[in-house]
Amino acid sequence: MHEPDRPRLTPPSTPAEGGAARSADQPGSSPAAAALVASLRDNGIDARVLEAFQAVDRADFVPAELLDHAYEDRPLPIGGGQTISQPYIVAVMIEALALTPSDRVLEIGTGSGYASALLAELAGGVWTVERRADLAEQAERRLGEHRVRHPGCAPIHTRAGDGSTGWPEQAPFQAILVSASGPYVPAVLVHQLAIGGRLVMPVGSDVDHQELVRVRRDDAGRAVREHLGWVRFVPLVGEAAWEDRHG
Repeated sequence: MHEPDRPRLTPPSTPAEGGAARSADQPGSSPAAAALVASLRDNGIDARVLEAFQAVDRADFVPAELLDHAYEDRPLPIGGGQTISQPYIVAVMIEALALTPSDRVLEIGTGSGYASALLAELAGGVWTVERRADLAEQAERRLGEHRVRHPGCAPIHTRAGDGSTGWPEQAPFQAILVSASGPYVPAVLVHQLAIGGRLVMPVGSDVDHQELVRVRRDDAGRAVREHLGWVRFVPLVGEAAWEDRHG
């Protein structure tokens, strides 16, 4: 449930490319990994989010045949028409959540599990839902391996299902990250936000052009919407989003 092409919200500087040879001593310690983090820093990503990107090795979440491209700042295919998202866009969306170490986070669209691992470096717990059962199974395996390597990261709970309706039995959440575009922000997700909670997702009916928004639930429980930029993501499919036209 990630964007198939490079989103329109792009950094002004040149992305890091290629060279995914990794050190056995430290995740993401190759020159290419360092260049990717430096690119994010140059484009204004804050220090705490950068630390998460330094801790989580993107190469652990891409298919083996694409390891040489793991640190390029662009989406990469992971199968089934889905991608692991562009690091810069992931960073922008996660930064917009303004996470604290005690926050409970709901992620809609697990994909490869890369963003889930990043969230687990910043929050107190992650609940992530993936519509495709095969991707959910692969992500659960990768995230299990990640937690073995990073025992200090927050717990990550995965399940396959309709992400558009969230995970109501685990609500409320202080933050919700939606990695696919809906025609509107589902009310059912806003209702799963705690007071003061933040939701970030792309919204719009144009398949090539969506608005990235942040919704805050204010003290009165109302949804206050902010514009963050323009992006391109695949559709959010489900009961509270777009109809699945492929059955």
